[in-house]
Amino acid sequence: MNADKDMLLSPEAESQLRESLKRCSPETVKAALAYRRDRDTEHVPVLVIGIIERFLEIEYREKIREGKDGLLLVEDLGIDSLMMVEIVILIEETLGVSIQNEELLELSTLGDVKSLIYRKMHGIPTPRKPQPISMEEIESIVPIQRPFLFLEEATVQTEETTGWYRIRGDEFFFPGHFKEEPVFPASIMIEALGQLAVLHLLKSDNGFLEGKIDPNKIFFTSCDGVRCHRVCKPGDVLDLDVRLKQVRYPLANFEGKISTVGQKVAYAQSLSLTFGYVD
Repeated sequence: MNADKDMLLSPEAESQLRESLKRCSPETVKAALAYRRDRDTEHVPVLVIGIIERFLEIEYREKIREGKDGLLLVEDLGIDSLMMVEIVILIEETLGVSIQNEELLELSTLGDVKSLIYRKMHGIPTPRKPQPISMEEIESIVPIQRPFLFLEEATVQTEETTGWYRIRGDEFFFPGHFKEEPVFPASIMIEALGQLAVLHLLKSDNGFLEGKIDPNKIFFTSCDGVRCHRVCKPGDVLDLDVRLKQVRYPLANFEGKISTVGQKVAYAQSLSLTFGYVD
């Protein structure tokens, strides 16, 4: 059996592998050689982290050694797009896997990299990223229409739906809110979250439905725990997020939040809608 394992790594292949990893730590080279010999995936995490570390600036290396999944590739580790390509090329060469360019676009944390490599090692297909829905398509799904639709784009997932709206400045309410000082109404922010929740009910596939929801039977019922943190004006882009907390016919309860350029804008602890099915 040992002879069979050794056949997986010839002296020439070992020499080539050592040359490819010559700027990596001894632990990384050891893990790579062990993986090549026995194909045991327990060596892969050490190998991947070691390859990433080889490309990092000195001040980031201590962080990567911790191996925390939540580390952000750009912000925490200083990995730009060109560096990411170099990292992936060496991982592909070492592990014998193939990673597509579009898959790189999905990577934002160290955990994302680990998950991608795990899927590649076990032949698990990469899940398809939900595609954003345009305002025109949103209008075809929800009963709310312009000029009272405050969603320019949205992405619907199983338990969460996100979207955004750019405050143009020509919205119908600005002449009266306020005179010579246009401020986006907090009530409209909550309305936008409600619209996003309506879209979630009509578009998501979370398995709770007993039938097809009638778009004309969805109505706002209550909103609790609302807090506003920031005034928004024309030019600001509102990033909206609603997460389904509980659903029991005929009520669906969501948590909602809004931010802009990373700053908190508004939060709704509980936003409830009532809904009905198509007769």
